Amino acid sequence: MIHPLDRDELRSQVQACIEGELGRQRRILDEVGPDLAALVDPVQRLLSGGKRLRAAFAYWGYRAAGRPGSPQLVRLASAMEFFQAAALLHDDVMDGSDTRRGMPSAHRAAALAHTESGWSGDSDRFGEATAILAGDLCLQWTDELYATSGLPAEHLARGRETFDRMRTQLMGGQFLDVLESVRGWEGMTTADRVAAARRVIRFKSAKYTIEAPLLIGALAGGMAADSAAALSAYGLTLGEAFQLRDDLLGVFGDPVHTGKPAGDDLREGKRTVLVAYAADGSAEPERDLLLSALGDPGLTPQVVADVRILIDRSGAVERVEADIATLAAQARAALASIRAGVDPTAYEVLDALIAVTTDRVT
Repeated sequence: MIHPLDRDELRSQVQACIEGELGRQRRILDEVGPDLAALVDPVQRLLSGGKRLRAAFAYWGYRAAGRPGSPQLVRLASAMEFFQAAALLHDDVMDGSDTRRGMPSAHRAAALAHTESGWSGDSDRFGEATAILAGDLCLQWTDELYATSGLPAEHLARGRETFDRMRTQLMGGQFLDVLESVRGWEGMTTADRVAAARRVIRFKSAKYTIEAPLLIGALAGGMAADSAAALSAYGLTLGEAFQLRDDLLGVFGDPVHTGKPAGDDLREGKRTVLVAYAADGSAEPERDLLLSALGDPGLTPQVVADVRILIDRSGAVERVEADIATLAAQARAALASIRAGVDPTAYEVLDALIAVTTDRVT
């Protein structure tokens, strides 16, 4: 049986589009000088593989509106992957992450190159500047891919407002995540903590991962407003479930699969729904250990293991799993409500993607 992300050979088509675009952009930067390869190389590594979820949702949103697949649609869908690359490059700098997908993160790799070359100045600052500029390039290329996709101008115009809103709101969501990590939870109830964490989820992850790409495709394809609203509900609930699973993997995931050290979310001080539930379900000594560990970059593997046991005993994992199941059911119901008006193949893929995005190990 064909994996839902490989229907229409989409992943291979997106990869070919990405490689072609990176080759084109390298030629443009060659005019600046040969050293500019150092800006494109981290992007190339980051985009050398992956699930291609965002491209898939944009593609199948357009197909859901009854439109055919085409190289032009693949190019538009590929823009979503460049946008994710920008977010990841910047996110790793802000979080001080050492690895991404089992490799040194872009800023760490550039810092190492600086050190090995014996250049002057601070290696870390050089690495961060390189990664930020590479991310900025990805933002530029995102817009280029959308505008030059080759789809009819009226189609692009229909999706443009959502495309622009997605890019603006993600930056807001990124800042919200940074703000919540330093503002703390003192004096907040568990309900307030969960609400704050879910607001970060919505604007930092759920909307740009699923809802916005899906709506960009659907609106560009000319989908009616009521059907698009149902797809929005599907995308938001599924996007939140996706991030809740990501939060579990950030604490309990196997580094072999996730490509990041176990407990990285704890070291980075992520105030997630999982952590809110764990604090709520723990007695005072355990709660103190949890909150003192949060945001400690020097957290040892033993303390990470102790905190994982604490979180597991608190009942937080079961509560998050229940939330994921509820959100997945809501997504399925929203999609089912418009089944009669959606292209059958697109419906089948979007329904299958519910499991793909919530039952995962990476």
